[in-house]
Amino acid sequence: MRQEITLAQFRRWIVRYADRIIEQETYLAALDAAIGDGDHGSNMVHGMTKVLDRLDHDASSEQDVGALLRTVAMTLISNIGGAAGPLYGAFFLRAAKAAGNQPAITLAQLAHMFHSGFDGVQQRGKAELNEKTMLDALYPAVVALDEAATTGATVRAALILAQQAAEAGMKQTILLQASKGRASYLGPRSIGHQDPGATSSYYLFETAVPTLGND
Repeated sequence: MRQEITLAQFRRWIVRYADRIIEQETYLAALDAAIGDGDHGSNMVHGMTKVLDRLDHDASSEQDVGALLRTVAMTLISNIGGAAGPLYGAFFLRAAKAAGNQPAITLAQLAHMFHSGFDGVQQRGKAELNEKTMLDALYPAVVALDEAATTGATVRAALILAQQAAEAGMKQTILLQASKGRASYLGPRSIGHQDPGATSSYYLFETAVPTLGND
């Protein structure tokens, strides 16, 4: 029997991600203060709080996965300051387009959605791998998800692999010198610090395991 991820699970994922961002606001701010403006935590919290408000207000308006993720995307674009709003907006907007108007999603479709989201972030941010950005957490995760989707893995097993890959990519940013964004102004001094965008991107996969991967 083909395993599917329901619209209700996607809603729980978004809510859990928002809760995680809110919980980690101080940590994200500290990471960003070391190499940037220090506002990544507050910006992400503001955006995700608006997402929660929107979902509460329009609880029955999103009848398919694509519509839900488009709502998330447009809310983030409108409410997150700095680079994070357009980048996370691009991720969810591309994922929404890949999802279409389906009420449930297979693992193969999920892998395609996340990879499309990654492509959107890369195109919007004009960044490459190993430049100490959110791409360094997203890319290994979407590759792991792609590979797991072809092996007959369960959704949960595939997402655990993606989470592990995202975590490794996030931690790898500590060793990288930034060449994009405000952190690039520090040059070699950016080495030794974990990228805040890679960290908030990691939380996408961390929170997906107990929600989208709830077999």
